[in-house]
Amino acid sequence: MCDGILVAQEAGSVVAADKRVQGRSYVFAETGEKMPYALFVPSNYDATKKWPLIVGLHGAGRPYDWLMGYDGIIDFAQRDGFIMVTPLGYRALGGYGAPRAPRRAAPPTAPATPAPLPPGRTAAQAEALAREAESLPPNIAELSEKDVMNVFGIVRKEFNIDENRIYLWGHSMGGGGTYHLAAKYPDIWAALAVAAPGPAAKPEQLERFKNTPILVLQGDADRTVLPAGTRNTVAQMKQLGMECVYVEVKGGDHSLFISKNRDTLAKVFAFFNIVQKNQRAQTN
Repeated sequence: MCDGILVAQEAGSVVAADKRVQGRSYVFAETGEKMPYALFVPSNYDATKKWPLIVGLHGAGRPYDWLMGYDGIIDFAQRDGFIMVTPLGYRALGGYGAPRAPRRAAPPTAPATPAPLPPGRTAAQAEALAREAESLPPNIAELSEKDVMNVFGIVRKEFNIDENRIYLWGHSMGGGGTYHLAAKYPDIWAALAVAAPGPAAKPEQLERFKNTPILVLQGDADRTVLPAGTRNTVAQMKQLGMECVYVEVKGGDHSLFISKNRDTLAKVFAFFNIVQKNQRAQTN
């Protein structure tokens, strides 16, 4: 499915800035569109050996290679021997199959004061995201999930992947997508990690992947995904007897607490380094 053509990048993107990260694309059969994804393969890759794989899901409105730019992530993957792939999820606001919150109409007496900008975005970027949100197709959840699984399948076929060491993680919207894909495909993943995840996992989702170890990261000063909601989800995980590690970062915001904090990000790799699928309980 991969056409082998590198995807054109905007100036300053991760693929353009870091030559260790490959920009790739494939043709999305359902729509005929060329869909991008980013890939990192350790420099010492040997096809005669099995390698662990990390699938990463970006936050809302971010480009497909966004996670590849997190401080230290490529260094950690090279050091620990992980192949990493980050799909777009069909659109930057795709959601990876997770159900979208219903739109709420503004009250007739809504104040004229503009809403605060999303973290790390200019007014122009926020307006562009709003336009994209309005133009998403009705079946965006299906298409977004399909793109992730297509990319996963491409990488799984091309490289010698260790089936006991396939990991899924996501930040913000990517965390909500991680919950969804973990619940829908619980037998694939050896372990999960989420950072400031939204939307929160539903009880029925937790039940589906209750035998999959998970690392939950949250900043206690996050104003986008409130810590109380994440703590509540973690409490539900513990009630189910899940193998759950919760790390709350003091003073941590929504984005920089992991994207620019090597200590926080290193916990994801430390967790994935010690968990294999053949060491945990069966899903069913």
